Amino acid sequence: MTVKLAMPKVWRKETKPHKFCPGCGHGLVLKALGEAIDALEIQNQAIFGCDIGCSLLAWDFFNVDTIQTHHGRTTPVVTGIKRARPDRIVIAYMGDGGGYAIGSQHLVNAAARNEKITVVLVNNCNYAMTGGQMAPTTLPGMKTETSPYGRDAETTGQPMQGPEMVAAIAREGSYVARGTIANSRQLKTYIQRALENQMQGNGFSFVEALSGCPTNWSTNARDTWAFVEQAMPKYFKVGELKAPPRKEE
Repeated sequence: MTVKLAMPKVWRKETKPHKFCPGCGHGLVLKALGEAIDALEIQNQAIFGCDIGCSLLAWDFFNVDTIQTHHGRTTPVVTGIKRARPDRIVIAYMGDGGGYAIGSQHLVNAAARNEKITVVLVNNCNYAMTGGQMAPTTLPGMKTETSPYGRDAETTGQPMQGPEMVAAIAREGSYVARGTIANSRQLKTYIQRALENQMQGNGFSFVEALSGCPTNWSTNARDTWAFVEQAMPKYFKVGELKAPPRKEE
């Protein structure tokens, strides 16, 4: 089967507001991704795949070829595109629910196979689109729609450490990092390095981004930022977990 993708010769340069809730961190993650794409000048090569969930609101955010997938299936879809068109730079964009729950088997197996793709996963500790239910990343004691008295780690387990899991499975040449919207410059650097790793053909690339969800957390701006900056990093350590050697700049 031949996959044909229409690539316009002239790219529009427009800006528009995102469709996420006020205070949502998705906009900051997407800004970092967009800046990385611009810095690498790969707009006419990039293919953006987004998951169902809040992620799907990014389907028309970038002026690049885009595909929206079934919940949890973004990783295998962009894997198929990369195998059909290895000259393209493919990006799978998803939330913690789609990546670590229904989509976890695809994530770990893509890492194990060393697929030459880049996955960006937004971690906001809940299933945000469907009302704020408990997710694999919900912190102990954190209240959600399905844990109204706080998550009981004794019965439901500890928050999933996604990048640590991927780093343990991924082969040499892979790139794995965790960034945060609290440090956008660092987050952009990690995403850019993940894309460069794919461009160089080294291996699987994965970046988790810690993000806020004031709508479902029921927090004001100050408390939202405090949760992202202080509470989340206690469980989710920010930094690079696995990276090929880089040439000195």
